Amino acid sequence: MSSPTRAVIPLHAAPEGAALLAPPEAVGPHLRDTLGRPLRDLRISVTDRCNFRCSYCMPKSVFDRNHRFLPQADLLSFEEITRVAQACLPLGIKKIRITGGEPLLRKQLPTLIKQLADLRQPNGERLDLTLTTNASLLARQAEALRDAGLQRLTISLDALDDPTFRRMNDMDFAVADVLHGIEAAQRAGFASIKVNMVVQRGVNDDQIVPMATYFRGRGITLRFIEYMDVGHTNGWQMQQVLPSAEVKQRVHDQFPLLPLAASVPGETAQRWGYANAQGQHDPSLGEIGFISSVTQAFCGDCNRARLSTEGRLFLCLFAGQGHDLRHWLRQGEDAVTLSARIAGIWQGRTNQYSALRGQAQASAPDQPKVEMSYIGG
Repeated sequence: MSSPTRAVIPLHAAPEGAALLAPPEAVGPHLRDTLGRPLRDLRISVTDRCNFRCSYCMPKSVFDRNHRFLPQADLLSFEEITRVAQACLPLGIKKIRITGGEPLLRKQLPTLIKQLADLRQPNGERLDLTLTTNASLLARQAEALRDAGLQRLTISLDALDDPTFRRMNDMDFAVADVLHGIEAAQRAGFASIKVNMVVQRGVNDDQIVPMATYFRGRGITLRFIEYMDVGHTNGWQMQQVLPSAEVKQRVHDQFPLLPLAASVPGETAQRWGYANAQGQHDPSLGEIGFISSVTQAFCGDCNRARLSTEGRLFLCLFAGQGHDLRHWLRQGEDAVTLSARIAGIWQGRTNQYSALRGQAQASAPDQPKVEMSYIGG
């Protein structure tokens, strides 16, 4: 089968060092980018390493034993990460998500969680502090993370069938490892746990209904994610994308669903609740979500920025380059100036890759895009 043509999508990333300091009146919670979008969500990658080799994210053919990961000296320290987070507080940040690679590979991670949990928004409220993990190491760390102040967890699990899951993670990790991590998290007191399943047609789409069946009524929100064209190493093809509409229909045929309102502005997942025999949403049965970056772009209200492991600020999951904050951190820049610098970066943001992808007609190789394993999902 021949590979489909790929469209050129302008990424609109500013050149290195181009960001200007925002004027004082812009450094506040009313900060907006060029499309009127606020900054509310900061996703922080703490490592570019992972113990899985999922083909859609970190294929073993590329990330083999000869792959050179970032040296320790290049990684932001916990103190530097906290300084960036603190500089974002006056700009309207309400949520921080810790990602990787696999974040639980970063040593002493609860120390960072504690530092971030101690931060307060200008109105005195705590940040919404969450973490995304493959959960293979979660059983031994869940309690320490919860004690440090982590509030919520998102866990990646692409199949319940063990041979399928082992094949997808390509490192022979068993489903049981992930399920034990989820159980440990529930025992540790995590009341909000989400499970993300990346659906690939012909790879794991036979797991859609089994996953819904397993997690329904367990107090865990299952979310189905369309297979996305992140980076350049995953061999993405549109033929492998199973649209969320079809995924939803498969679940609905087994368990009737009802639409639910969005929890917060800019939420990536469309929420649906399980209906009871009376045709009403039954909270005890829970809900599921659909993240449809390919077929239903949500760029219009995207309020997320991403901080890479070594301190580059990316304004889109599909961006080709970021803005170097580590230089300013290690030059000893004060918090006020760092806030103004981040505000200036955000003010110039024009990124809307997924929306433009849907409109593009040109046929040519893609521009470079950052790998998901480097920037986090």
